Amino acid sequence: MKRILALLLSLVLVLSAMAGCSGTAKNSGKYKIIATIFPVYDWVKNITKGAENVEVSLLVQSGVDMHSFQPTAEDIVNISGCDMFIYVGGESDKWVDDALKTAVNKDQTPVNLLDSLGSAAKVEEVVEGMEAEEEEESEEAEYDEHVWLSLKNAQTLCKTISEKLSEKNSANKSVYEKNTETYLSSLNTLDGKYSEAVKSAKNDTLIFADRFPFRYLTDDYNLKYYAAFTGCSAESEASFKTLVFLADKLDSLQLNKLITIDGSDQKIAKAVIDTAKTKDVDILTLNSMQSAMGEGDTFLSVMESNLGVLKEALN
Repeated sequence: MKRILALLLSLVLVLSAMAGCSGTAKNSGKYKIIATIFPVYDWVKNITKGAENVEVSLLVQSGVDMHSFQPTAEDIVNISGCDMFIYVGGESDKWVDDALKTAVNKDQTPVNLLDSLGSAAKVEEVVEGMEAEEEEESEEAEYDEHVWLSLKNAQTLCKTISEKLSEKNSANKSVYEKNTETYLSSLNTLDGKYSEAVKSAKNDTLIFADRFPFRYLTDDYNLKYYAAFTGCSAESEASFKTLVFLADKLDSLQLNKLITIDGSDQKIAKAVIDTAKTKDVDILTLNSMQSAMGEGDTFLSVMESNLGVLKEALN
């Protein structure tokens, strides 16, 4: 990994200079915004809808997992010249600091979403039964980077993005403010649907036979959970001890739903069911929006779909 980053950064020294000569965001006449991941890209598209001379780009394309993403030299050059760069700021974005140091656009506005959340940002936790990666025990606390999987966070972050856009691209301020008001209303309405669904549910516990990137969401609605791995874990094979633990929880809580996340091969879920006494168990999937997205998907449509899955899991 270090060798790859070193290679990229050495290329940047040359390519950034080329970008400075061949044209930047200012020279193009457009205010250029780059968002690293789909949910944030979709927020920005809603906030900037109808704004003049604004270009919004998505860095991590569909099918690429944000946890394993590394920018190409071309990506670095594009980032270097953009006017606003919006990124999560967690473990997966360790490359960003070095990339921003090469910026040829000296008026560039970086937006770190974890920093923007302030005290609302949560440290990644290891709950009972969850397998922790060995290095986690000795390293400093790592923040949970899956901030977008909370409709409450989404409202906070969309406000922040809108305010920064209104300040830096004031010609479109009225457009940004009007769009943000409309979008916040939609986010708030869906948040209310989640609250009502949880309030009327039979159960309050979810079992993830997978990684767990949904801590912000479960905390929003006071849900309990058990999972095989943390959200950013690189592990893909669960130990027998973990399988037994999750199977026992399935039995003792008398639940008949197991949850996986998008892209899962469901091997762990099937192994948990094989281990449990309870056999009549459905495997459900919640979309974490970390990699592949369907054609026509939006942040709101995916979260609406996740609400349907959550209702099924809790009832």
